Amino acid sequence: MSPQHPSDEHADDQNEQNDAAESEDEESSAEAPTKLSAAAAEELRARVLAHIRHPNYKPVKPKVIAKQLELDEEMFRHLKRAIKRMVKSGELAWGSKHLVHAPKAAAAAPIPTIKKFEAVKLAGDRVIGVFRRAAAGFGFVRPAGTPREAERTMDIFIDRNDTLDAASGDTAAVKLGRKPRRGRDQPSGEIVEVIERETHRFVGSYFEANGNGYVQTDGKIFGQPILVGDAGAKNVQIDDKVVIEMVRFPNATSEGEGVIVNVLGARGQPGVDTQMIIAEYNLPGEFSDEVLHAATAEADKFTAAEGTLPSYRRDLTAETIITIDPATARDFDDAISLTRDDKGFWTLGVHIADVSHFVQPKTVLDREAYERATSCYLPDRVIPMLPEVISNNLASLQPDRVRYTQTCYIQFSPEGVVTHTEVCLGAIKSCRRFSYEEVDEYLADRAAWKSKLTPPVHKLLADMHELAMMLRKKRFTRGALELSMREVRITLGPDGTVSGAAATVNTESHQMIEEFMLAANEAVARLLFNRDWPFLRRVHGKPDPRRLKQLTEFVQELGIECESLESRFELQRVLHEVNGKPTQYAVNYAMLRSLQQAVYSPKEEGHYALASDCYCHFTSPIRRYPDLTVHRLIRAIVMKEKPINDYAALEIQGEHCSNRERRAEAAERELTKLKLLSYMNQRIGEEMDAVITGVEDFGIFVQGTAIPAEGLLHTSALADDYYDYDRKQHRLTGRRSGRVFRLGDKINVRIARVDLDRRELDFRLAEEPVDADETPKNPGELEFGFRERKHVPAGKKPPSRGPGRFSGKSSKRTSQEPPRGKKKRRK
Repeated sequence: MSPQHPSDEHADDQNEQNDAAESEDEESSAEAPTKLSAAAAEELRARVLAHIRHPNYKPVKPKVIAKQLELDEEMFRHLKRAIKRMVKSGELAWGSKHLVHAPKAAAAAPIPTIKKFEAVKLAGDRVIGVFRRAAAGFGFVRPAGTPREAERTMDIFIDRNDTLDAASGDTAAVKLGRKPRRGRDQPSGEIVEVIERETHRFVGSYFEANGNGYVQTDGKIFGQPILVGDAGAKNVQIDDKVVIEMVRFPNATSEGEGVIVNVLGARGQPGVDTQMIIAEYNLPGEFSDEVLHAATAEADKFTAAEGTLPSYRRDLTAETIITIDPATARDFDDAISLTRDDKGFWTLGVHIADVSHFVQPKTVLDREAYERATSCYLPDRVIPMLPEVISNNLASLQPDRVRYTQTCYIQFSPEGVVTHTEVCLGAIKSCRRFSYEEVDEYLADRAAWKSKLTPPVHKLLADMHELAMMLRKKRFTRGALELSMREVRITLGPDGTVSGAAATVNTESHQMIEEFMLAANEAVARLLFNRDWPFLRRVHGKPDPRRLKQLTEFVQELGIECESLESRFELQRVLHEVNGKPTQYAVNYAMLRSLQQAVYSPKEEGHYALASDCYCHFTSPIRRYPDLTVHRLIRAIVMKEKPINDYAALEIQGEHCSNRERRAEAAERELTKLKLLSYMNQRIGEEMDAVITGVEDFGIFVQGTAIPAEGLLHTSALADDYYDYDRKQHRLTGRRSGRVFRLGDKINVRIARVDLDRRELDFRLAEEPVDADETPKNPGELEFGFRERKHVPAGKKPPSRGPGRFSGKSSKRTSQEPPRGKKKRRK
C-alpha cells in the first residue's frame, strides 16, 4: 500500500465531518429520544469525558463507547447527541473513520504549570481525574488524559479538608485553585464531586470502642475507622477480619459509616489473608451449578466419543511429544515435539490444548470464561477461568492420555529462520511429563539420564535445548529486552502458614519453553495477519521518548556510561552491564517504569519488548480468554469457515481482558506481599543482608538478598548522624561522619517492625538495636493499631492511624532527628 498524501488525510477528515453532519441531519428527521434532564445530561457528559480521557482509552466510534459504558439503545441516541455537542464545544474531537478523540491540547503533556491545566478543564472550571489519598489525609488527582510518564508534580494537590468524601481510586471532579500549592510549582484544588466510586466494599479489622463497633480498613484508604451498625447480627468477634459495604463515606468533618456484609475469620488465622484479597479485589468465587453441569456435559460427550477421531482432526499420537511444567502444576496446556531432517531443517510442533472444542461461543461456559477472562494464581490456590473438569482433565495434556490440541508446526532453517508455518487440529498422546527441575538436572548431566529415558525422548530434550538457545540468541540480536525483576516464591506448611520464601530463578529449562511459546505466538499472529483477519493481539507500545530521556539521565547519575536509551540496543547493553551488580534491580525497575503496559487490542502496534511487529497470545487458552479467541480463528482456518469480523467487539474484549488481567496480577502481588509480611513478622529482630533499591529524603528502601522482602529504613532510624538527601545522586550523606547510603549499596539490616493491617515493613541497621516500643504488640492489645483499646476515653472519637505505608514513609521519628523545617532536604 502506497503512503497516503497529506492532502488525502485532509480530505478524509473533511469527509468524516461531512458524515457527522449528515448523521445529525438524519437523526433530526427520525424520532427524537426523550429529552434528558439537565442533571442526567451532565452526568452522561461527565461519564463520557472521564471515559475518553482515561489513560487507557483508545479512539473508537460512538457505538463502541456506548457498549463500553453499557448504555441501552435509548441512551445511545443521547450519547451521539452529547458527543456532537462536545465536539462543537471543543471538549472532544472527531478523528479519521469517525473515531472519537480527546482534543489534541488535552493529550499534550507534560504540563509544567497550573496555567497549562486550562487544556484539560471541563465546563465550570472543573478537571476530572483519579484521586489517590495519602496516609495523612491529603491527596492528589491526576487529570484524565495526563500521560503515565508525566511527573508527579503535574498532579493536582488536594488538601485533607478539600477531599470531600472521595476514597483512593475514585474518579472525581476538581475545581482548580487560583494559586499553586504553597512552596511548590504544583497546582492545587478541591474535589467538588465524586463521579464514580472504584468500590463500595472494603476489608478491615473489627473492634469496639465506647459501646460502638468500628472497622479499621486495611491499607491506607481511610485514615479514620468506619462506624458499623449492629455487628452482632453477623456474630462478629473482636479482631475478626470483615468485609464492609459503605453507607456513608467519611470526609473531613464526619466519620464514615458502613455495614458488615461478610465475616472472613479471625486475624492471623491461616487462609483469612487469602479471603481478604479475594474480597478486596472482587475476585470470582465458586462456579455456579449451571456452569458445572455444562462442563460435566462436555466431559460426557468427550468420553462417549473417545477412540474415534473426527475426520478434520489429525492423529498425532505416534509422535514423540512431551510436556515441561512446574512440579506443582495441575494442568498442562502445552506440549512440544521437534524433528530435524537430513538438510538440517527443524520442524517444531507446539501442541496447545484445544479448549475451543469444549467451550463453544455464546454458551454458558463461554460467558463464564469471558467474565473471568483469566485464571488467578494465588500463593495458596488457583481461581481458574474454567471448571476443573475441563482445565485439569479434558483440556489437560496428561501423559499417556489422548487429548485434543490445536497444533502449530513451524519450520526453521538450520540458522533458525522461519521458512514455513502450518496449523491443524490434532490429537496427541504425551509420552512423558517433565518438571523444570528434572530438565535442569538433565542439562547438567545428560549421560546420567540415558538410563532413565527412552532414546527418542533423550534426543528430543537435547534437540530442544539446541534450537531454543539458537532462537533466544536471534531474538536478542533483533533487539528484544529481558528485564530481571525478582519474583517471590512462597512455601506453605501443612496448616497453610508460610514456612519459607525465596526468589524464583529463571533457568535454561524455563527459557526453552519460553522460546517455543514465543515462536508459536508470533507464527500464529503472522498467519492471521496474512489472512487480513482482525484478532486480539498482545500489544506493547513504544515508550515515550521523554520517559526514555529521563531514564538515560537516571542511569548516567548512577555512574553507568551510556548513550541515549531511546535505542533498544543501548537498553539491552545497559541491562547486560548491570546484570549481577547491586544496581541491577534499581535499573530494571526504573526501566520497567519507563515502558508502557502490555494490553490486548486488535490494533497493529507490535510488541516493543519482544521486538516483534506481529504478536498474539495462543499458547494458554485454559487460563486466558484472548488465547481462546485466537483458537476459534485457527479452527475457522482448518474448517474453512469465515470468522466473525467485528473490530468493535474485539476492542471491547481487549479492554475487558486487559482489566481482568491487571486485577488478577494486582491481587497476586498483594497476597504475596501479605504472606511475605507474615513470614517476616515471625522474625522480628533477625539480621539479613540487603541491597538499597531506592533513596528518598525520608529514608531508604531496602530489599533482602536471600528473602526478597522490601521495606523502609527511615531516616529517624539513622541515629548516628543527620543525613542530607541528594536527589540527583540518589544518596543520603551524613553531615558529620560523611557516611553515604547510595542506591545499589549492600547493607546489613535488622527486621524492626511489621504491620500486617497497614502492610508495612520497617528495617533498622543491624548495628542499631530494635527499641522495645517498636516491637508490635499482640493485635488484641492495640487501639487502632497503636494504643490499648481499654484506655479510650468515653465520648472520644477513635484516633486516626497516622502516616506510614508498606515500602513507604514511617510514622516514627526519634528525638535525635532535627525538626522537619530545619532539616536540609537537598544540596
